[in-house]
Amino acid sequence: MESICPIDQRCASQISALLRPTSPLEVQEYFEQLISKRGCRGIKVKQDGEFGKGVYAELDFGEEELILKDQMLVGAQHSSNKIDCLVCSHCFQFIGSMELQIGRKLYLRSLGVSSNNQCSIEMFSHGTEGCSDTDSSNEEESFYMKDHGSSKNGASCSSKSSPLPKEVLESLINGDLVLPYSNKFPLPSVVSCPGGCEEARYCSKSCAEADWQLFHSLLCTGEKSDTLSREALSKFIQHANETNDIFLLAAKAISSTILSSDLSLLLEAWKPISIGHKRRWWDCIALPDDVDDSDEATFRMQIRELAFTSLQLLKEAIFEKECEPLFSLEIYGHIIGMFELNNLDLVVASPVEDYFLYIDDLPSPEKEEAEKITQAYLDALGDDYSVCCQGTAFFPLQSCMNHSCCPNAKAFKREEDRDGQATIIAIRPICKGEEITISYIDEDLPFEERQALLADYGFRCRCTKCSEEEQ
Repeated sequence: MESICPIDQRCASQISALLRPTSPLEVQEYFEQLISKRGCRGIKVKQDGEFGKGVYAELDFGEEELILKDQMLVGAQHSSNKIDCLVCSHCFQFIGSMELQIGRKLYLRSLGVSSNNQCSIEMFSHGTEGCSDTDSSNEEESFYMKDHGSSKNGASCSSKSSPLPKEVLESLINGDLVLPYSNKFPLPSVVSCPGGCEEARYCSKSCAEADWQLFHSLLCTGEKSDTLSREALSKFIQHANETNDIFLLAAKAISSTILSSDLSLLLEAWKPISIGHKRRWWDCIALPDDVDDSDEATFRMQIRELAFTSLQLLKEAIFEKECEPLFSLEIYGHIIGMFELNNLDLVVASPVEDYFLYIDDLPSPEKEEAEKITQAYLDALGDDYSVCCQGTAFFPLQSCMNHSCCPNAKAFKREEDRDGQATIIAIRPICKGEEITISYIDEDLPFEERQALLADYGFRCRCTKCSEEEQ
């Protein structure tokens, strides 16, 4: 039986106002302010009746030229990625030190910690205080006397690696061991959450304060949190980690709306969300390959029930009476649907990969000397040494870019792009007045496959490439 959310009926008029399509003038004014505030140049967001919003060039762009860097509205690191990468919870750049990044990953792995075991992950965000007090000097010495081999084909690892001693990893995490040349790859120091939780870590006090003001003061499980119930919030976070971390983005969107202004100005506070293209999540989510068409209705009902369960847990944690419409299933479903349709992968390259490649490129005999220490860690990490920060995020300007199977731009991280911002690069010359397009899918797929994938976004592509191939 379908669950009923009483807020949907009680706040029907307010919900309708929140979901009212934004006028072209409102859209233009909002994005003009956003582009000006962010210092972007050479682009403009326009809206027409056929394709909705689009981003257009106001200047000529050359091939491989940077078009924009777009700061996310909300984003989250995948829970499964938190073992591999310790990053700032606000800007998503790597933090700590090379020793901490490597030691923490190996230590958690040695404990058999899974991505859902958040408590164990949090314990080792920046050290192993309170763990073993054993004198590890003898074991460390014997460890480094072993022959761990060397890399002959770049930063490659041995298939016969053995687990590293726990005491060695603790020394690495706590800074008692320093890896050779790690000073060539400095990372920002770890800053704790101002609310006292162990989930969030930051690269700076400014990032910690910004995240607290935008979302985290309501979504913090620490003692200084403004949440109604830390226990309820923990249950919500656990449910999201076990089912779909898109719920964490929805919680951030609701929290930011509550915290952004006077609660009497709900419509104004809602504006950053109102601009995004939205459909209910259970209506727009793609049907998985293993679900038969005859079971589609049942599948979509299950997705609706999943969202309802998540919403009830969130409501127990941060409900605000003056913002009651935000806790309706209709609004919650549309927020998640907006992320489903518009989100971009959040990717930040790992400095750990850069470090081992640097060691591999050293001249002899420096390389051989360094590898006496580093090769054991590379072997222990295996192919995971190069794992990057991975997550999902909503970028307001990027989300306005329309699709083309022959795009003139793409999301691409350059060597210097080391945080969670979306970077859009021209892949061919773009003339002033031309629409800037990206591909939502693999544009090299056959025509019918491309159209099937794009149907999940609610449209049929009529770009030049599709028009030619359809004939």
